[in-house]
Amino acid sequence: MSTAAVLTVSGAPHERAALAALRATPGISSIVAARVGGAALPDDSLACVSVPSLWAGPSVAELCDVLLRTAASRFLWCLSPAGIVDPVALPRLLAAAADAGAALMYADFVDERPDGSMGPHPLVDYQPGSIRDDFDFGPLLVLDRAALARVRPTLERSEAGAFGGLYELRLRLSEAGPVLRFPEPVARRPVHDPRATGQKNFDYVDPRQRAYQVEMERIATAHLTRIGALLAPPASPLVPETGFFPVAASVVIPVRNRVRTVAGAVRSALAQRTEFPFNVIVVDNHSEDGTTDVLAEMARADARLVHIIPARRDLGIGGCWNEAIQAAPCGRIAVQLDSDDLYDGEHVLARNVGEFERAHSALVIGSYTIVDFDLEPIPPGLIDHREWTDDNGCNNALRIAGLGAPRAYHVPTLRTIGFPNVSFGEDYAVVLRLCREWRVGRIFDSLYWCRRWEGNTDSALPLETSNRYHTFKDRVRSIELAARQALNRGHGS
Repeated sequence: MSTAAVLTVSGAPHERAALAALRATPGISSIVAARVGGAALPDDSLACVSVPSLWAGPSVAELCDVLLRTAASRFLWCLSPAGIVDPVALPRLLAAAADAGAALMYADFVDERPDGSMGPHPLVDYQPGSIRDDFDFGPLLVLDRAALARVRPTLERSEAGAFGGLYELRLRLSEAGPVLRFPEPVARRPVHDPRATGQKNFDYVDPRQRAYQVEMERIATAHLTRIGALLAPPASPLVPETGFFPVAASVVIPVRNRVRTVAGAVRSALAQRTEFPFNVIVVDNHSEDGTTDVLAEMARADARLVHIIPARRDLGIGGCWNEAIQAAPCGRIAVQLDSDDLYDGEHVLARNVGEFERAHSALVIGSYTIVDFDLEPIPPGLIDHREWTDDNGCNNALRIAGLGAPRAYHVPTLRTIGFPNVSFGEDYAVVLRLCREWRVGRIFDSLYWCRRWEGNTDSALPLETSNRYHTFKDRVRSIELAARQALNRGHGS
C-alpha cells in the first residue's frame, strides 16, 4: 500500500532534513511540497503546490485534489515544516492506520527543546467532544483515501475561509470514520511555542482573533447540525425557589493556601454596595499556609463572612462549590470569585443580581480584565467572550475552552446539577449543562480583575497535567454532545 506525502514548506531551517527523512521512509511513493507564501523549496526537483495560506479553505481543498490525483491509498500530511519523521516508526503508523480503518490518524512525537535536549510529547486521544479548534494533532496526519474522496465534494459547501480549512476537513473526516491517535513517537519537532500554559490560556479569546473566531463558529455550528447535536436557544423555566434563603446573594470563594491574596478577595466581596442583603461564603479547603487564621480573624470582624472548613478532605474546587451552595447560609444567587482575583468596583454584585431579575436566567456571566499581581492590565486585556450570542451561544460553547467570569448562578437550579469534584474545568462542565436547558445572561462590561501570577494553578502546567485537563474537557463535551443528540431525537431527559 503506497502513501503520498505532503511536506509543508515555509522556509523553516529543518526542511531539507525533513525531506530526506521522508525519502528514506519505505512506502512513500510520492512527495509534494505545499509551499506557503513563496518560500524556497528544499529541493528544486520537488513537485510543488503554492498556497497563500496553509489553513485557508481553498488551500486545503487544492491539496486534497493533488493527493486524490495520485494512486496512493493513504496520504501523509506533514503539518509542521520543521517536523522530521522517523523512517523506522512511520511505516508502523501507516500500517496501523490501514489496520484500524481510520479516516484520520495522528501520532505522538518527540520535542526538541531550545537547550538541545529531547523529551516525549504524548498527545490526547480524540473523541466526539474533541471539536475544539485548537486540538493538537502534532506534526503530521495520515488520511485515508476513501474517506478523503468521500468528504472532498462537501468542501465546496464549506464555511471555511481564511482560517478554517483544516478544521473543516478534520470535522468532516470525523463524520466519515474513526479519528485515532497512534501512541508512539513517529517524528520529532522543535518546540514551536515555548510559552508557559498560563500565557497561552487566553489566545483563543484575544480580541485580535475576532475574524478567526467567527469563521470557526460557523464551521463548528455546521458540524453540530450534521451530527444532530445543534440546539435551539434554550427556554426552560428555572427550578422553583422552594425553601428559605437568608440572603439574596452569596459570593462564593473556594480557597486553599492563598494567604497572599485571599484577604484582598474577601475585602473586594465585602465592599459591594447593594440594596439587598448578601454574604460571602469562603470554603477553606484545609489550608496550611496561614489562610485559615486570616479568614477566622476576618469572620470575627464581619458577620457577613461565612468561613466554612469542610469535614471532607478529598474536595476539589468543584466539591468546595457543592459545600457552599448546599450550606444553609447560601443565598438564592451564588456569584463566583476566585481567591486570587478581585471585583472591579463596588457594584459588581448588584449588576449580576440585576441581570438575573431582568433576564430570568439560570446563569449570568460577566467579563474580566487580565492583570498582573499589582493589578496592571496585561495583554490581551479585556476578555468579554463576544463569541457568545443569545442565538448560538449554547452551541458555540462546545467549541471553546471557557465562558468567562464572574459567573453568577441561580442556586435552586444549580443544586439540581452540582459541580464535578475536580479542580479544573468544573465551571465549564456546569455551564455546558446549564446552557443545554436554561438561558444564560451576559454582561460585556469588565466586572472582574483576573490576576495572572506565579501562584495560579494553571500558570505552568506539566504536559501530563495539561493533557489530563484537555481530556477532561473533551470528555465533558462528548457527554454533552450525546445528551443533546438524544434530546433532538426525543429521548433526552
